Amino acid sequence: MLITLIELENGEVGEIVKLEGGLQFKKKLSSLNIRVGKEVKKIASQPFNGPLVMKIDNTKITIGRGMASKIILKVER
Repeated sequence: MLITLIELENGEVGEIVKLEGGLQFKKKLSSLNIRVGKEVKKIASQPFNGPLVMKIDNTKITIGRGMASKIILKVER
């Protein structure tokens, strides 16, 4: 099943399969170690449309909802 990072439940794990954005967007994510093939665990979703906290390779990363909506994951449900 394919979903966006926003739709991922807290504590759930998914694999990044697609990044929907331009070259600068992909470079920014790459600098944060967010790449196709990486496994992501959603830690928390801040209230009032705040940022999302996720874990990749034992590193916690916070990104905004706009960026998170462009990260497509494959999950087993």
